[in-house]
Amino acid sequence: MKQYINLNGDHSKTIEKLNELLSTYQVYYQNIRGFHWNIKGQNFFELHVKFEEYYTTAAANIDEVAERILTVGGVPLHSFSDYINTSSIEPIKDLNDGQKMMEIVWNMHNELLGLMRSTVEVADEQDDEGTQDLLAPMISDLEKTNWMVGAWLKK
Repeated sequence: MKQYINLNGDHSKTIEKLNELLSTYQVYYQNIRGFHWNIKGQNFFELHVKFEEYYTTAAANIDEVAERILTVGGVPLHSFSDYINTSSIEPIKDLNDGQKMMEIVWNMHNELLGLMRSTVEVADEQDDEGTQDLLAPMISDLEKTNWMVGAWLKK
């Protein structure tokens, strides 16, 4: 495992968690793209734009996670089959109802948040401050986003 920073010890657990996060984020991204493309109904204009915002943010975060995996000496997963097999989010298809989509978004965000937090815990155990620092603002941003989704859903 070649790393490009001066980390001591084995960081395979962090790499494994980051790859799980990467895979889950990739399935989330594709689900949100599908929602963006297929939304119908009264909330079309509002949600079409919102879903684009979500997948744009996800794309940037996906790139950061993949680059972190490389930085700590791992290889980011990069096939759809790896993503499906590793993701804790299931692919969604044939959906066009905005209310149902937003319920799924809320659940996917909660799944991503849990995975980010558990990745931070593993990084902490391995003295990997860089991974912790990478994920902390992602967590804060997603918490705020999901608070807003919850407000939209009247939760």
